[in-house]
Amino acid sequence: MRSNAERFNDGVVKVYAVTNSALPGGKPVEALTLKQTLRYKERTVGLTRYYAALQANVRVQAVLRCLRVPGVSTQDVAIPNDGKQYKISQVQYPEDVTPPVMDLTLDALEAVYDIT
Repeated sequence: MRSNAERFNDGVVKVYAVTNSALPGGKPVEALTLKQTLRYKERTVGLTRYYAALQANVRVQAVLRCLRVPGVSTQDVAIPNDGKQYKISQVQYPEDVTPPVMDLTLDALEAVYDIT
């Protein structure tokens, strides 16, 4: 009997919150603070998704499927195995998938953040 359970064997993605790392009273300095470390499965970026994103001025670089966890949002930054920083432009929760998962749509960042 074949299992339909998702497997997350393509790599590890670290999800960061953008925070202020400045000293008290100093000029704000945005940096990344680790929120989650998740295993992922790479998904195909379909033509419909790609061109719909382009109309919204988003250049979809990748879609990663991870186990569903609370607290991951479009305000966060993801760093997968390639080491590059990506803005999470969309978080989707597909139904009828075991175990419960979320799809993270990633858009490349123009300017990178320091990691605290």
